[in-house]
Amino acid sequence: MSFKEYDDHDALGLAALVKKGEVSPAELLEEAITRAERVNGRLNAIVIGMHVIARARARGELPDGPFRGVPFLMKDMATAYAGVPLQAASRLYRGNVPAHHAELTERFLRAGLVVFGKTNSPEFGILPTTEPELYGPTHNPWRLGYSPGGSSGGAAAAVAAGIVPMAHGGDGGGSIRIPASCCGLFGFKPTRARNPVGPDVSESFYGFAAEHVLSRTVRDSAAALDATAGPEATAMYHAPAPYQGFLAALGSPPEKLRIAFTSDPLLHGAEPHPDNRRAVEETAKLLEKLGHHVEPARPRFEAREFAKGFFLHFSALVAAEIRAAEAFLGRPAKREDVERTTWLLNLVGRSTDAGTFVYYRRKLFDVQRAIAGFFQDHDILLTPTIGRPPVPHGTLLAKGLEEGMQELVARLDRPELLRLPRLLDMAVDRAYAFSPFTPVFNVTGQPSASVPLHWNADGLPIGTMLTARFGEDARLFRLCAQIEEVQSFRARRAPVHAAASPGLS
Repeated sequence: MSFKEYDDHDALGLAALVKKGEVSPAELLEEAITRAERVNGRLNAIVIGMHVIARARARGELPDGPFRGVPFLMKDMATAYAGVPLQAASRLYRGNVPAHHAELTERFLRAGLVVFGKTNSPEFGILPTTEPELYGPTHNPWRLGYSPGGSSGGAAAAVAAGIVPMAHGGDGGGSIRIPASCCGLFGFKPTRARNPVGPDVSESFYGFAAEHVLSRTVRDSAAALDATAGPEATAMYHAPAPYQGFLAALGSPPEKLRIAFTSDPLLHGAEPHPDNRRAVEETAKLLEKLGHHVEPARPRFEAREFAKGFFLHFSALVAAEIRAAEAFLGRPAKREDVERTTWLLNLVGRSTDAGTFVYYRRKLFDVQRAIAGFFQDHDILLTPTIGRPPVPHGTLLAKGLEEGMQELVARLDRPELLRLPRLLDMAVDRAYAFSPFTPVFNVTGQPSASVPLHWNADGLPIGTMLTARFGEDARLFRLCAQIEEVQSFRARRAPVHAAASPGLS
């Protein structure tokens, strides 16, 4: 098939070509592999190849699912594919090869997807950028040398560059929505426990994390959630079932919605960049033209306490991951086993007493109740996805920290430093300056989506975020589809694209 034919179709469109016999799964796979070989040397989006596995699958009897024969990429994080390394971009897990599929992997495969590689992410998915020491940095197809966001940055770069129309991602603090914003894609975080996380865990990151996909179209995301959502036996709880399928919900426009909007940071952090504010203002005007009631409003809660609480929860999670890695290795972890930021968070997590942890857990629940109250009067909240346009590599790494923070990091062998309020304050300020919006809705569990409507004067994408009530994924999909109908997401192509001549990229 030609480049143009491949680019003219989303994942459902490619599956339709397979169903009509116009192209075979093997032909689609070879096109995707050729595209990856064409641009991955510049992007470093795909870090583990699965060509032998994929070719055997494409030539065999594929399930008659909605994405039968469509090439697909999975993130090297959390979701296991049997016989393929699962390393979480960490030296600690180098050589870890799971013996069985995750439940989500099983559902992707039953949908007919053909997985031919795994994508890059930061170590343990910690940072909102994809620059791990193990694999090296992933470049943004819109500008080489810039971050594609994180933690699903490899997935976002691969989709934005036209290697695949859709790829797997995970979101524990914005890790689908942040790279969607940075790479000009549609990124949807489903309601808590909508998708499975088993069978090896019963809850992911206290329930804050959700697995799903990044895509070029709303309908691909909705159809993917239809294919993967639903209860699993090992889960602690399940999301409420939708009244109809998510793809079917796109058949009718949303009712007139009460939409609040704000560009003020929800968490303690720097004021958003003017480009990100402008994107929200323009999106608010578009929603008003579509017939919705739009007004400036924002939820009120103790933002500083929430920011500290989320940071401590993340630190405790990293400490637990290090402890699990120690059990895997059969030896204590060493500082040189992991990156500087990972070791810092590990020490913070290990030094936090149980009483402090529970205190801040209650603070997070306080915010959840405040947000639930806000959504009694509003159907949707519109905000920036992140606080800044995409940033150059290195900006969000520990080496980019202010001089005072570098001094503390360099002396991490002194445990008493972990009890200094200055350390926590500086870490919190740094963490939320780039992303002061997304983590709130990981804690509340609400469906939240980054929509690619705007590009700044430098040609970099700027996402805006729409969030709905808990369980109202279908309503959010309908609104995003309505926006997509009047302002197509696929109107622009990244400068580094698999269909472009290498000499022109």
